[in-house]
Amino acid sequence: MKRTASAVWTGGLKDGKGKISTQSGILKDTQYGFNTRFEDGPGTNPEELIAAAHAGCFTMALSAQLGEAGMVAENLSTTAEVTLEKVADGFSITAVHLDLVAKIPGANQDAFDAAVGKAKSGCPVSKLLNADISLSAKLEN
Repeated sequence: MKRTASAVWTGGLKDGKGKISTQSGILKDTQYGFNTRFEDGPGTNPEELIAAAHAGCFTMALSAQLGEAGMVAENLSTTAEVTLEKVADGFSITAVHLDLVAKIPGANQDAFDAAVGKAKSGCPVSKLLNADISLSAKLEN
């Protein structure tokens, strides 16, 4: 399975504008730029999208792990906080914090903790954040 998203950028870093679209169309020409990344401008930014992807992936992975342990959640609510910081050679995502609130009737704490640990380590987005990234680049004139 492969999924795609695209970004288009025009202009310089601070005065430029970008648009992000996804294969599903749920994001279509969604605005992003310097002001949405480093200030409070309208639109999205890469770190927010990574946070959404990580929260969604982890929560689904947890649902699967709970099912394997014989538990069904009434509600799982995960917030992901991605930290972008200035480091010596530019900017870097230095941390991701997942905050989970779960309502699971009759859940056993030890089984729940084990499921959370397996979901955290098995979530594909968690794995990606530690993966080697390959890149293909083509310059057109």
